[in-house]
Amino acid sequence: MRDENMVLEKINDTNDIKKLDQEELKQLPEEIRQFLIQSLSRTGGHLASNLGVVELTIALHLTLDLPKDKLIWDVGHQSYTHKILTGRKEGFAGLRQLDGMSGFPKRNESDCDCFNTGHSSTSISAGLGLAAARDLQGEKYKVVSVIGDGALTGGMAFEALNNASKLETNFVIVLNDNDMSISPNVGGMSQYLGGIRTAGVYQDLKNGVMESLNRIPVYGERLVRRIRRTKSGIKQLFIPGMLFEDMGILYLGPVDGHDVDKMTAMLRKASRVNGPVLVHILTQKGRGYEPAVRHPARFHGTEPFEIETGLVLQKKKKAAYTDIFSTVMRKLGDRDERVTAVTAAMETGTGLKRFHNMFPERFFDVGIAEGHAVTFAAGLAAGGRRPVFAVYSSFLQRAYDQILHDVCLQDLPVVFAVDRAGIVGSDGETHQGIFDISYLRTIPNMTLLAPKNKWEFSDMIKFAINFGHPAAIRYPRGEAFDGLSEFRAPVVYGKGEVLYEDGRVVLLAYGSMVKTALAVRELLQQEGIACALINLRFAKPLDTQLLAHAASTYQLAVTMEENVRTGGMGEAVCEYLRSIGAGLAVLQIAAADKFVPHGNVEELKRRLGLDAESIAKKVMEALK
Repeated sequence: MRDENMVLEKINDTNDIKKLDQEELKQLPEEIRQFLIQSLSRTGGHLASNLGVVELTIALHLTLDLPKDKLIWDVGHQSYTHKILTGRKEGFAGLRQLDGMSGFPKRNESDCDCFNTGHSSTSISAGLGLAAARDLQGEKYKVVSVIGDGALTGGMAFEALNNASKLETNFVIVLNDNDMSISPNVGGMSQYLGGIRTAGVYQDLKNGVMESLNRIPVYGERLVRRIRRTKSGIKQLFIPGMLFEDMGILYLGPVDGHDVDKMTAMLRKASRVNGPVLVHILTQKGRGYEPAVRHPARFHGTEPFEIETGLVLQKKKKAAYTDIFSTVMRKLGDRDERVTAVTAAMETGTGLKRFHNMFPERFFDVGIAEGHAVTFAAGLAAGGRRPVFAVYSSFLQRAYDQILHDVCLQDLPVVFAVDRAGIVGSDGETHQGIFDISYLRTIPNMTLLAPKNKWEFSDMIKFAINFGHPAAIRYPRGEAFDGLSEFRAPVVYGKGEVLYEDGRVVLLAYGSMVKTALAVRELLQQEGIACALINLRFAKPLDTQLLAHAASTYQLAVTMEENVRTGGMGEAVCEYLRSIGAGLAVLQIAAADKFVPHGNVEELKRRLGLDAESIAKKVMEALK
């Protein structure tokens, strides 16, 4: 039910915020925070990051003319207030749900979303490209890229900063500094920004010096102009090695990220500069909701929760694959001193927190820098360690060249623990892990494994660490399958596992699809169709002996994988069968070669035809 007294009710379209008076603007942040807390308690979503940028987003909307001006959000999960202020408030009822509003900026959702984002460290590059396009076309509009301090550790951000320094027209970079990514920030950039944060006296001191100089008759103004012109300006007197200004980017700040007036004044000042400007904004992640302030990582991406306590509403689930990984890594760390863990700012998300606590000297969080993480792991392996890089499937693809060139070319024993492989759900296109089989299968010396259940997962981790060559184990988000416990054959290089032999149809399932294949088998049996089931275990190398046996035994093979069809395990099976001249018909079950939207995992699988009912129907049609 609408409350006409609420300021938020006056925000129904882009730029409506500019119609508000000062009292209404003061009231608006609290109303937005309450709206976000209420909405996300029902739908889930990225809460802590969005609560932290409410005032920043308001300031940006007050100083920009959207959609003419261009605003790019790095990663984009903090764009909820932006969506509210551009007339999408009603869409929060279906946030991140199938056919509902995305949790990230989407060009096809609003003209005010000028660039799709989802991975970190991209906004400066995209903004620089938009600014260059603007200048080439003789157009006049502002370009602002917002990037977090965590994302600034990504190498791509530094490449863009280096390029931006050459720009001779206006381009504003807003550094949203909350001292947090998903996990606490690490490394030199974090320490550098921390130094600026704690140098609160700097701004007052600088202003005092400038005012004093200005009061000197005749010569004072000349001194001020000279100080402002020189490369080694006033900032170098008080903050040595000002990184951004040394790169040719004007630095402004730091500014209180919860003071709209100060930020709007600074942003307007920045927009008048003929060149690149970085505005440093200090914000508090989770601001306005105490549970999110205390536990920002937990509220980075939350399920529906109880507002009073902040506790997730869902009942306790069985152990997830990430939990199994956490336990096994801790045990292997005890047994083998060579075992070393690497993460790219995802210590908690990938389950490495326990390993970190037990073996801090063997744990490395390199920040949001997946390419560096892979080559760093290669160095560890070359030095005699057995590194395990735990990473989400969607993020690993950012390091393809390093996997190929630095790990596999040298045949180094790096283990890739590929979490969130397959359909992951609510985060949508940018986070679905449906490409890793395809892009890893192309690389010589790479071995690809995927477990059918939690026990096999444990065995595969142990196998991969002792293997002595590059290996990637892919596993899905969510509960670890605990069925088929009676089948626990040792993990042998390149060998699959026959679970059931029967009939004229064989299901060749890989990883998470073994569980689905069991359900398909039951459905076919109900229709009087006997069915065999093989757990392939390896997508590379394939168990060619087992495939040759299947070709001589069955009439129809059904390959099943949570990956796109092109370059996937099913295509590998077909290639092999053609190479031996086998006449076995093959039905490939995989995701279509399209980007998969956001939504509930089970709903998405039904839409993609990856659920048991859809597969069983396709098998019966194929048999006809």
